[in-house]
Amino acid sequence: MKNHGYIYILTNPSFENYIKIGYATDIEKRLEELNRSECIPFAFRVYATYEVETTLSDKKVHGIIDQLNPHLRSIETFNGKKRVREFYAMTPEEAFALLQAMAEIHNCTDKLKLVQPTAAEKKDEAVAEEIEKTTRGEFFSFEKCHIPKGAVLEYIKDSSITCTVVDDRKIEYHGEIMYMTTLAKMLTGKKTGIAGPIFFKYKGKNLQEYYNEFQVKHE
Repeated sequence: MKNHGYIYILTNPSFENYIKIGYATDIEKRLEELNRSECIPFAFRVYATYEVETTLSDKKVHGIIDQLNPHLRSIETFNGKKRVREFYAMTPEEAFALLQAMAEIHNCTDKLKLVQPTAAEKKDEAVAEEIEKTTRGEFFSFEKCHIPKGAVLEYIKDSSITCTVVDDRKIEYHGEIMYMTTLAKMLTGKKTGIAGPIFFKYKGKNLQEYYNEFQVKHE
């Protein structure tokens, strides 16, 4: 007897730079489990589902993403232990495109469902975005992360696309001075919910990792 379940893509306004990809036989029950926590300001919501007949099929998706770009997965060391989670620094549209490609290859596009957000969910996303805007100015500092002026940054999705650090917070791209967030929006085509450091790396390491290390040292 085949097992029936869903690969899901979840979003959360609390973590707008990440999406969660997992597997569940009961999506609603899984949401209830995740949303019981009082440690997150907003609830998880379903962006898309892909009906499958093999348990833990999400592991195959994880493997594909990790092979394409190992820097996208949320991985850290805490108390000496490595924490590997189902969160990825990518847009829900990018994750959906991956599931769509899989569905088309297997001729199962009827199993793929894009879930439209409710009015309440749209409101939560707007509130979260406004909060992010008010704090974005202090989000990243090249100086604090010991990244010097003149350092060459690579776009995480295409290393041939580069920009150069010109001061503590700005970069130069094709002769124009701008913030990383501005360039990230240009490159991704996404107008909102973008945090620049997620999309660039220096000496092979994601800028968010530099910032996380800075925070740990100063806690």
